[in-house]
Amino acid sequence: MAIKLTPQETEEVLHSLRKYFSSELDQELSELKAKLLLDYLQQEIAPLAYNQGVRDAEEYFRARVEDLPGMVFEPGLTYWQKKRK
Repeated sequence: MAIKLTPQETEEVLHSLRKYFSSELDQELSELKAKLLLDYLQQEIAPLAYNQGVRDAEEYFRARVEDLPGMVFEPGLTYWQKKRK
């Protein structure tokens, strides 16, 4: 599944990339170079983070599903047992 940014997110990321290069690397990054860098990062690196997020979510939900019977189990045929008490 391709990772897509909204136009506003793209604008904010491009600004952040240019600011990072300027302040941390003392290099000016043109708008075109920033866009090319962003495209590269989205295609090459972002999927790794995305896939890790999917694995984390899967692990979280599997743990909850495995514990489901213990959390929400309600025994049946207990009317007469409760009535005697």
